[in-house]
Amino acid sequence: MSNEPLIAVFIDFENLAIGAQVTETGRFQIELVLKRLLEKGRIVYKRAYCDWSRYKSAVREFHGHGIGLVDIPQTRMSGKNSADIHMVVDALDLCYSKDHIDTFALLSGDSDFSPLVSKLKENDKRVIGVGVKKSTSDLLIHGCDEFIYYDDLVRAAKPKTERPRGRSKANNKKQEAVDIFMETVESLDQDYDTLWGSMIKQTLKRLHPGFNESYYGYRNFPDLMKDAESRGLIRLEHDPDRGNYKVRPA
Repeated sequence: MSNEPLIAVFIDFENLAIGAQVTETGRFQIELVLKRLLEKGRIVYKRAYCDWSRYKSAVREFHGHGIGLVDIPQTRMSGKNSADIHMVVDALDLCYSKDHIDTFALLSGDSDFSPLVSKLKENDKRVIGVGVKKSTSDLLIHGCDEFIYYDDLVRAAKPKTERPRGRSKANNKKQEAVDIFMETVESLDQDYDTLWGSMIKQTLKRLHPGFNESYYGYRNFPDLMKDAESRGLIRLEHDPDRGNYKVRPA
């Protein structure tokens, strides 16, 4: 696990809640963002900043994802800037005190966080931004090492046409495993030129910690990959020097 990027997530919730009103779902769904970030590394820190008395409906959802809520009550004098300041201070404190955290995910479209992005990069941290297209500053987008548009995550989450399923329970279980496997492959294929079986398994386990291929009727993970290949979904190429499989979507 030592070669996995370790990610700290900072969420400017009010900015996203307002911005997401123009998306197809009309509300901000944190699980879409967390799932995308888990494809990039292991999340070890999650904090969301807001006057939570204004967004009580989101509290249970965020608690359910293990996100620490930092409550910043708004006053006539402080406004939203108080939450922004707290978020910046906490991010810099983590940057200086936790060297092992190498990636910071900033969920906001606010240009006020651009100096924070610069400071994190000065300290050799990779910065991933997440925001809604129409309400995100170009300055913030261009400052990040990578920027993920929330709108794209919403579109990608739309139900896809299901692959043909077998009739027996055993076939259904295997189909479920293949679907989980292919979802991971297709997501990783967006970010990497070469996919390896070990990389896919590591990412899949981050997304689905309870996943065990033997439960679905496979002897091991290569057995699952070979089944996906037999269905015409991927192509496998074994590398004897690495003892690993190179995986290409069909």
